[in-house]
Amino acid sequence: MSDITMPGGRIRSFVERIENLDTELQELNEQKKEVFSEAKAEGFDVKILKEIIKLRKEDKEERDERETLLDLYMRAMETSQPEQAAKAA
Repeated sequence: MSDITMPGGRIRSFVERIENLDTELQELNEQKKEVFSEAKAEGFDVKILKEIIKLRKEDKEERDERETLLDLYMRAMETSQPEQAAKAA
């Protein structure tokens, strides 16, 4: 059998750092929930706030392209004949 030395101290260091990050993430998620609760208590729609946050993370060009396609598809559906829609289903 080969003699392999495991760097236990280094492994423990990585594990503890990851555990600390997990704890910080949980705390941040709790703070995020509190902010959403506060916004809701003031009458804001949380779903809309989340959508705004999602949109702000996107690239403007990608967002514009998606909105254009969405508009195009909606218009196409609105102008299609009801019979064609029924046949597709």
